[in-house]
Amino acid sequence: MKVEIWSDVVCPFCYIGKRRFEEALAEFEYTDELEIQWRSFQLNPDLKTNPEANINEHLADAKGWSPEQTKQMMRHVTDMASEVGLEYEMDRTIVANSFDAQRLIQFAKSHNKGQQAEEVLFEAYFTNGQNIDNIDTLVNLATQLDLDAQDTKSVLQSDQFTNTVKHDIQTANGMGISGVPFFLFNRKYAVSGARGSEIFLKALKQSWNEWMENQPMEIEEPSNNSTTCTSDDNC
Repeated sequence: MKVEIWSDVVCPFCYIGKRRFEEALAEFEYTDELEIQWRSFQLNPDLKTNPEANINEHLADAKGWSPEQTKQMMRHVTDMASEVGLEYEMDRTIVANSFDAQRLIQFAKSHNKGQQAEEVLFEAYFTNGQNIDNIDTLVNLATQLDLDAQDTKSVLQSDQFTNTVKHDIQTANGMGISGVPFFLFNRKYAVSGARGSEIFLKALKQSWNEWMENQPMEIEEPSNNSTTCTSDDNC
């Protein structure tokens, strides 16, 4: 059964949603039977990377918030993250465009390490204050996934996986997805946002039951000593 997750690594609720989804997976009986596919999304594709600015300053300027409003919002997000065991250091978070980070995720997916790449990039951005739009930083993060450093650098210095990222984003737009995280179960049931783990578990169970009902029945061929009669009166 397929679960697709549209996510942007600069979205604080995407990391929180990932943890809550993982809590649901821990309670789901058939987790090993799932095909979980992380898909690319960009909340602000035109964002200019600025290593000298943190996300608090950027949001205050972009949204016209006062310093106190910005601190209050960041406290709220940080508290939510803490509830699922995440440590956000928003004062250290660098304003960065996430397109190359999304390309790295797609490269990691080609090595069956997409989910691990999401985790590494989330932690780099929200906890460690790293610039995820810097090639050297991304190469270093790739080595944590046991991806070859030179291969990763070659990918990032080229346009490889650019079309893959754009295709994911276009698919989301075509489906009317305007916010992330967005979880889609078998292209039928959707959960939008960092919902509680019980919501994810309910969606998993319902999707799984319907998916199983639609699977073709597997019929075991009779063996020589089978207690089976066939249409030609062979018993």
